[in-house]
Amino acid sequence: MRPEYRIEDLAHHSGATVRTIRAYQDRGLLPRPERRGRSNVYGDSHLARLRQIADLLDRGYTLASIKELLDAWDTGRGLGGVLGLVAEVQGPWTDEEAARITRAELDARFGGTPDEEAVREAVELGVLERIPGRDSEEYLVPSPQELAVAVELHAAGVPLAAITGHLRELREQVEHIAGRFLEFTTEHVFARYLENRPPTDSDAAEAATMVRRLRPLAQQTVDAELARAMRILATRHLQIHLSPEAPPVRDDEPRPVQVPTDTIRAVQRLVGPEAVAAFVTAATEREINKRTLDALTLNALNSPTVH
Repeated sequence: MRPEYRIEDLAHHSGATVRTIRAYQDRGLLPRPERRGRSNVYGDSHLARLRQIADLLDRGYTLASIKELLDAWDTGRGLGGVLGLVAEVQGPWTDEEAARITRAELDARFGGTPDEEAVREAVELGVLERIPGRDSEEYLVPSPQELAVAVELHAAGVPLAAITGHLRELREQVEHIAGRFLEFTTEHVFARYLENRPPTDSDAAEAATMVRRLRPLAQQTVDAELARAMRILATRHLQIHLSPEAPPVRDDEPRPVQVPTDTIRAVQRLVGPEAVAAFVTAATEREINKRTLDALTLNALNSPTVH
């Protein structure tokens, strides 16, 4: 005899609520139950489908995309390749292993003085992750290397607020680089595997293999280009500071300008990350033009020839 469930039993075994199960039925994600007299009866297939949906939700899929995948499954196309591709993309992109650190150890590494604001920002940035249910305050450290860099910078005299501010700025720039690499590889490599929605089992499996091959390339390219840029810019920077005279300022070269982090965030919310530089440039030019017009008007009003 195959197991049979009432909707309350199905909810208990699947972890979903009765309301959620009915909502899935209405959206076509879950087959209708069998009717037995006045009762609806569910089987193991319904339980397996609910567990599939929960797994896909945990992987970041929306209900609409889950319906596409399940429709493909119901028409005879497998999900194994798609789930393998998802697992490959969502897996670790580094060989670095996470570590744990207690609050006492954390305070000791940063000079022994507790700094609640710095810890809060580190948690917000994901540098630290709180571990609940522990007798002592303990954190997971996803990247021990990143924490070690912060420790060394602080020991060298950099304030913690400056370190977190720099990390926010750096993260935005690195995410832009990652986005451009994904656009580039999708256009030239992965487009052929993603023509079908959802991709076939074989296309998804081939795409997963390609992800494994290309995964190291992004970091290798960034490492090489960062090394090149640091060698050039650090040498130039050293020459400037060792020069007995201040170097002449060239008006034809762009120069970096420090903009407060809060201002950058406000502009991003207004125009998006891609348009920040253009917005700041346009706003600066508008202010310069306004001041020029004000000066010309004031000079004209003060001129004896104006009556």
